[in-house]
Amino acid sequence: MKRLGLFWIMVFMCLLAAAQEEALGFVYSGKVRDAQSGKPLQYVNVLIPHTNIATVTNQDGEFTIKAPKKPQYIAFTHVGYKPQRIPVSSDSSAGIRVRLTPSTVVLDDIIVTIDDPKEILYSAMDKIPDNFSNNPERFRCFYRETAQKRQKYIYLSEAVTDMYKTSYTKGVEQDRVAVVKGRRLLSANKKDTLSVKVIGGPTQSVMLDVVKNREFILDKQELELYNLKMEDPVNIDDRPQYVISIEPHLTVQYALFYGRFYIDRQTLSFTRIELSLDTRDRDNATRAMLVKKPVGVKFRPKEMSFLINYRMDNGVTRISYVRSTFRFNCDWKKRLLATSFTAVNEMVVTDREQGQVQPIAKKDAFSNRESLYDMTSNFDDPDFWKDYNIIEPTESLEHGIGKLLKR
Repeated sequence: MKRLGLFWIMVFMCLLAAAQEEALGFVYSGKVRDAQSGKPLQYVNVLIPHTNIATVTNQDGEFTIKAPKKPQYIAFTHVGYKPQRIPVSSDSSAGIRVRLTPSTVVLDDIIVTIDDPKEILYSAMDKIPDNFSNNPERFRCFYRETAQKRQKYIYLSEAVTDMYKTSYTKGVEQDRVAVVKGRRLLSANKKDTLSVKVIGGPTQSVMLDVVKNREFILDKQELELYNLKMEDPVNIDDRPQYVISIEPHLTVQYALFYGRFYIDRQTLSFTRIELSLDTRDRDNATRAMLVKKPVGVKFRPKEMSFLINYRMDNGVTRISYVRSTFRFNCDWKKRLLATSFTAVNEMVVTDREQGQVQPIAKKDAFSNRESLYDMTSNFDDPDFWKDYNIIEPTESLEHGIGKLLKR
């Protein structure tokens, strides 16, 4: 799959993470739940209004956000929910409890004059130069990659990264990522190590920017391979969204995707993209996911899925969050049962540099042939992230870290 081959990275059975920059003096933590069911909400956007500081909730709905100045509010937005601003008080550091209310979308029949998903999607593609940044920009990001053997964590790596992006009228060839600092933790049990290399790595924030990397899937010739369908609309940040699903309808020599595109009804800007690889053809799916494996190991792909979120700020839409999930089994010739593995990497934009920015020098950029594992330090510094904004580790990940540190 030539599109995916552009961003493979050597991964020691997993993927990575990162954080933020200035000395930040105010720290706020909390948990976000569904107001009706009480269930924790994952991947909720958490931001400080009138700044570029942001993060997302983890799989337990928890977050921590840091700021140099005490904010008046912390804002929360999530697909299908009403946005909410929580005032910051003197006791907010003790823990902020947020309950988001599901939103109902009412579409004005006069406004909704187009019901052809292909026409809407192509119009959104044509409006990318109007909706996305036309200037070079530089971002501070947090990146994390983890690997699990069955339910046990066997690897974790995290990093602060810088990301430089050119105008959205250009491709991704000049976009670069640099690792500022990082750390790693690996199981000491030799039985837990498996030198399988799959696509991914810190450069995913560049290559999985589907709106900018148009040849990935937002190519009109490529889209002819799919059936498009209008789904029920949803709200994101109180803005109604068209939702268009895709599924393969032709057979080609590489694996295609199932997915959904969320498009702002008013501006036709892409807001969210969900993609899941069609794994029914095992050979095609393996070629899409796998870079290298040990001799004698059978690789059986189960899932490769991507989530890409974009956020609008003052009329300009930018990438804000990327998550990749890989699930596969590995069989050894002399073993009766296959072993399941899960590799996850996620990147969140935590800040954006203001004014004119300098590109990342090529010599400082992270290569898609490098392994983050080889560039990171030990894990045992409790103040490692200190003033940086990160994605809070989940309860299961914290438990896994504790186990690995005891080995």
